[in-house]
Amino acid sequence: MRTDIYENPLITRYASEEMAQNFSDDKKFRLWRKLWIALAESEQELGINITDEQIADLKKYAEDINYEVAAAFEKEVRHDVMAHVKAYGEQAKSAAGIIHLGATSCFVGDNAEIIIIDNALDMILSKLVNVIANLKNFALKYKDLPTLGFTHFQPAQLTTVGKRASLWLQDLVMDYNSLMDLKETVKLRGVKGTTGTQASFMELFDGDEDKVKELEKLVLKKLGYKKAYPITGQTYPRKFDYNVLSVLSGIAQSGYRFANDIRLLQSMKEIEEPFEKNQIGSSAMAYKRNPMRSERLCSLARFVMSAPINTAFTASTQWFERTLDDSANKRIVIAQAFLAVDGLLKLYMNVSENLVVYDKVIDKHVRAELPFMATENIIMEGVKKGGDRQKLHERIRRLSMKAAENVKINGGENNLVELIREDAAFANLKDCLEDVLVPEKYTGRASSQVKEFIETEVEPILAKHKDKLGLKGEILL
Repeated sequence: MRTDIYENPLITRYASEEMAQNFSDDKKFRLWRKLWIALAESEQELGINITDEQIADLKKYAEDINYEVAAAFEKEVRHDVMAHVKAYGEQAKSAAGIIHLGATSCFVGDNAEIIIIDNALDMILSKLVNVIANLKNFALKYKDLPTLGFTHFQPAQLTTVGKRASLWLQDLVMDYNSLMDLKETVKLRGVKGTTGTQASFMELFDGDEDKVKELEKLVLKKLGYKKAYPITGQTYPRKFDYNVLSVLSGIAQSGYRFANDIRLLQSMKEIEEPFEKNQIGSSAMAYKRNPMRSERLCSLARFVMSAPINTAFTASTQWFERTLDDSANKRIVIAQAFLAVDGLLKLYMNVSENLVVYDKVIDKHVRAELPFMATENIIMEGVKKGGDRQKLHERIRRLSMKAAENVKINGGENNLVELIREDAAFANLKDCLEDVLVPEKYTGRASSQVKEFIETEVEPILAKHKDKLGLKGEILL
């Protein structure tokens, strides 16, 4: 690693090698050669004078890219596609004259980019379903454990730890559905020529529209795809990029919500992200256990969430059939958004499979607030034993205020139960107060909701992608 120039931390610190390789120049240029071979083969099959020797020459050098020669040509012609056409022709000499026949730069550039994006979506899908599997296991394990529910970050009714995890899980299920919907829309640019009219191919095939249409079908089949955009300018519709980054943004939003909740819970000492034996939480405060993985996840997510607006600008400023002010931009924003989501999903996998739950702390917090939440039940029990509902309500209201004062002003414990037990108005409830204060009575259908949600929404996803399960979120730094 060089230390005297800027190194992209998405590569050096966060993303997987698999994702980094997917957006490498090497993959892109190998795809270009694959596209040129598919085009030449298809043109030959439809009667164009291209020999078997030329096809064989192209295939011989499909994986052997002469990068130095291409770089020299690019300095000369200032055009990356033509530089690689020339470099390929230097190797496959017999085929030099038929490489890129009838095509425009976007034949290789755009088709390759869509394939790379499609492959990247598959990588994201694998990590996403593994996070879903981790959270499913966690939600089921803790579906019955009562915990304080919060609204406005103020204690509200009880829920369960597993039910809260199901909220994180449901976000990911929505992201999964969006990703799968997006996958269904993936189309190549196809074989469309300079402005999308296929005019060059009409000329090549002497005006035979059927052959021009068949050419595109043949090329698509050789590349493993069935669909191309029926209408394009010079490029594939840039709105596709916006749709892609919107799905990535959705995943980032879900990751941020999860990690932000973990950061809050870790501050409350209820749930912690994994903390390794020799890990240092703070350079100054040796006792600290900072939620650094969750913070890093949020940091990457924030970057991804800002990315779709970039592609929105590109999609909206195409200038008729195309303009080239998207080129440098697209080299940066799409790859880096995928690399960042890949990195945050690695973190999400790592944290979600190693969460530490402190159930005694959770119970302590529940017990501190439960008396307030149980007041309605206490009133109802009092009425059952002959009390006046309105009088009991007023009495318990006053006692609640007194207990709250003890907590907030005196720094004491919530002593509402003791106050109720000592109050004459509730004398007939002394024997049943403990029964009223059982946390499990205040979690509603939380446990059942978790089971039903996982059975109906989550298990079908995991069953469909069982071959992708088993990935681990390895974090090196």
